[in-house]
Amino acid sequence: MKKLFMSILCLVSFGFIHAQDLTDALRYSSGETQGTARFKALSGAFGALGGDISGISINPAGAAIFNRSHGAISATNNAVSKDAEFGGMMNNRTVNNFDMHQLGAAFVFRNNNNSPWRKFVVSLFYEQLQDYNARFFAAGTSNNSISSYFLKNGNGLRLGDIRLLPGESVTQAYGDIGASYGYRNQQAFLGFEGGILEPENGEEDDDNTAYTSNIASGSFDQDYNYLTQGYNGKFSANIALQYSESIYLGLNINSHFIDFRKSTYFIEENNNAGSTINRVNFENELYTTGEGLSIQLGSIVKLSDNVRAGLSYATPTWLTLREETTQYLSTFNDAENNGYTLNPNIVNVFPEYNLRTPGKLTGSLAYIVGKTGLISFDYSRKNYGNTRFNTGENQLDNELNNDISNNFKAANSYKIGAELRHKKFSFRGGYRLEESPYKNTTVVGDLTGFSLGLGYNFGNSKLDLAYENTEQKRMQQLYQSGNLDPASLNNKNSILTLTLSLDL
Repeated sequence: MKKLFMSILCLVSFGFIHAQDLTDALRYSSGETQGTARFKALSGAFGALGGDISGISINPAGAAIFNRSHGAISATNNAVSKDAEFGGMMNNRTVNNFDMHQLGAAFVFRNNNNSPWRKFVVSLFYEQLQDYNARFFAAGTSNNSISSYFLKNGNGLRLGDIRLLPGESVTQAYGDIGASYGYRNQQAFLGFEGGILEPENGEEDDDNTAYTSNIASGSFDQDYNYLTQGYNGKFSANIALQYSESIYLGLNINSHFIDFRKSTYFIEENNNAGSTINRVNFENELYTTGEGLSIQLGSIVKLSDNVRAGLSYATPTWLTLREETTQYLSTFNDAENNGYTLNPNIVNVFPEYNLRTPGKLTGSLAYIVGKTGLISFDYSRKNYGNTRFNTGENQLDNELNNDISNNFKAANSYKIGAELRHKKFSFRGGYRLEESPYKNTTVVGDLTGFSLGLGYNFGNSKLDLAYENTEQKRMQQLYQSGNLDPASLNNKNSILTLTLSLDL
């Protein structure tokens, strides 16, 4: 894609047109530490436990629980299965992704003086927050056509601003229209030059702003292929302290990295009477990169020899994001045995924008029975309604942020984990419930999951294995505009994690 951009360089910015929506806001605001196998086996309920590299991502004070310097590396296999119901049909797609998703170390420095500050710990670690590798396929019959997408974008725009000029190529027109008017006009250009949009006043009137569709109403056979790739990762630097025998304090400074790719391919066919377009192929690609910063503060207090309480706060993450898109459209008329192909061969490069994701407050309790076992509980609250876009365009920001406030809400999450130790073996299990960030929970439902794990202690090293299964339902809009039917998805993740940890 970048080679293509360097060879064409037609577009610089779309200062007043956007491709962002609620899906983007949620994608980059979500995400939990993938973590070590022990962390996963307890469903991430580590806020009051500490003594685990990934637990530091929940509560920075957890690093001060380490008695010796410690390192860990983890690998995971994530099987992402999506059942898609669309147009009366059900389809399933599964993607398996193997990744080295976690690496870190904590270095313990003891204070041998009589100071109440007993311990100082420095930790450095990388954690993956989200694995974007997934796909689904939706196919079925609908009464709503892709023409609604092009009509929604085209109506209100001058015909002269969305058409080829004499002697102009598709590449030149698509690039000039994007640079002069923006992304919406490009969509209308594809619809008109693809034969889908028909000007109400005829093709000779460049001032025409109203359009009808050359795809007649009726029944439509539709296929939709959706593929995403990439990751949301975080590198953290941690400082933690132990005060006296019962107080632990910590700070994380986090650097975030986002690399996200999405490809969609839509096919529609019809034999409706009056249609002069009977087949449509519409392909879109999105590439997003970004980086950001967040801070975490945390504390753990030993209330007794057996009971610990933890409290931590993660600030909002301030992200800077950049997006590129490419498109392709072809249409066909069965009666005349001809059609249109529009392949602009251009990368739309949007100006970078800022996104502030919501902060999170976590309270934790843990009951530890010596070396026999433990039980731990975490409660977190995250207000997704506080997510905010900053594109530099006040009107656009107001529209996007009002949509967020009207659709998102505060979501609670509950995690519980337990561990039982027998000689050198540890047996673990956990459960978690994360509430939907949407006020309308049919859009995105609650996430539920359970986990199981096994660990073996070799002495100075440990090998841990965990299995986690999560499930969440959602309605997937195929495009931002138009009235195409959504696909009903049931997302299931089966995650197997293996961790080797060493006392250094």
